[in-house]
This record gives sequence, C-alpha cells and structure tokens, in this order.
Amino acid sequence: MRTVLLLIASNIFMTFAWYGHLKFKEAALWKVILVSWGIALFEYMLMVPANRIGHGTFSVAQLKTIQEVITLLVFGAFSVIFLKEPMKWNYLVGFGFIILAVFFIFKKW
Repeated sequence: MRTVLLLIASNIFMTFAWYGHLKFKEAALWKVILVSWGIALFEYMLMVPANRIGHGTFSVAQLKTIQEVITLLVFGAFSVIFLKEPMKWNYLVGFGFIILAVFFIFKKW
C-alpha cells in the first residue's frame, strides 16, 4: 500500500511538471523548463523509493503497470479539472484497453 501511495504522490508531481505549464503559455519557455525540473525533483524523490519498496512485493513489470494506471487516472483528472479539457469516449476506450493489460500482467497463469 505504501508503494501505491508513493506512486500516486509521485504522479501528481509528474503530471504538474509535464503538463502544468500548458496553462501558462505566456511564460517564457526557459522559465517553465526550470520550474518543471524543480517539480520533477519531488517526483523522483517519491518514485525511486516507491519502486525500491515495491520491488519485493511486485515484479518490475507489475510496478510499471501500476505506475501507468495511476498516471492515467491522475492525468485524466488533471486534464479535466486543471486544464478544463473534455474526457472523450475514445480516450476512455483507450484507457480501458490499458486496464485490460493489467489483467494479463497480474493474472497468475
């Protein structure tokens, strides 16, 4: 559970670092790059421990899958709430296929 919480927090920072600047297009590119790098530092400070802690419980493929699902959930909420972009049906279908991948990665065969 600690791994998942760290991954959620990490992805919140990552999403703001990668996409938050889109709301501030009037800002100079060099400034948003520096701010994004500063935000990304906190992402790394959470992501690295999350992976280290989680590796004993999850395989690397499972960790990456958990991280990608969290990324999609955080990104979906961020794009709708912060950037005010619509969530279209085809995005949801695409996300659904990624969730289907979770089944195959976590299924004990």
